Amino acid sequence: MSTPSPKPHTEVRLIASSGYPHDVAIAARGCAWLKSHGYHTTNPDVLARRYLRFGGTDAERLSDLHAIGTGAPHELTLAVRGGYGIARLLDRLDFAQIAEQARATATPIVGHSDFTAFQLAYLAATGGVTFAGPMLLADFGADTVDPFMWEHFEGVLRDPAYTVTVLAPQDDGQPFSGTVTGTLWGSNLAMLCSLLGTPFMPRVEGGILFLEDINEPPYRVERMLLQLFQAGVLGTQRAIILGDFSNYRVTDYDNGYDMDAVVAYLRDQLHVPVLTGLPFGHCARKLTLPVGGHAQLTASAEGFTLVMSGYPVLPPLA
Repeated sequence: MSTPSPKPHTEVRLIASSGYPHDVAIAARGCAWLKSHGYHTTNPDVLARRYLRFGGTDAERLSDLHAIGTGAPHELTLAVRGGYGIARLLDRLDFAQIAEQARATATPIVGHSDFTAFQLAYLAATGGVTFAGPMLLADFGADTVDPFMWEHFEGVLRDPAYTVTVLAPQDDGQPFSGTVTGTLWGSNLAMLCSLLGTPFMPRVEGGILFLEDINEPPYRVERMLLQLFQAGVLGTQRAIILGDFSNYRVTDYDNGYDMDAVVAYLRDQLHVPVLTGLPFGHCARKLTLPVGGHAQLTASAEGFTLVMSGYPVLPPLA
């Protein structure tokens, strides 16, 4: 009697390039959920590493990143979590080597938060496209994996031309109608600001810049946005899309100054459309977006549509 062949699956290489898992049970739950949906982790041993506040020594984490693209064709690279740590590695990374390996094996690279630093430096050095998207702990290790996140994660990774439509927030009729095209880029606001003035900041003009952050009160968000504006980044874009800015608080001293006030001020300063409501950031309900891919943005008062292309994809499901 012949042995049935194993079901096809996608291999997943975990990247613990920032913080270590604060709860190994959550990490294990994430790996189990992925496996039950056809994604098998090949190196779960990285989840046990600890060095200071990092997911391994600098040498170990550099080795992880340099191994991207060395596995099976279409092996997915997935960040374990954010935190802090990639800034220590940037000047020692061989981005050209990583890009050559990733392109040869059509390897999608996914993460956000602190991982933004790697993604933007990779884009700056090689033009390589990665994905701002879910991570092992917060997303796949959650008590309940968000169905919206999963739908769009699978959707964009299996489709070389993917479209998403976003309704405008009820309290913010978008003040722009029209269509623009350009390179889609961005992700974590604090990480973009940390790269200003370094060779790791991409020089993207005429792009569509998306931004998000967490634990940052409105005045800090505005300060970072002004830093990007005054450095000449915001004014050279075709559009700016703001995602989730969550887990912050305002005080009596703010006197009504909130994120709506920040957005209104930014729109007053810029001649570039500023849209809100992008489901992306440190939130369960998030899109997966190609950093460095091509996008066409069509907006109206009701919301906007993004048509995305120019990124590596996984083989279509059988």
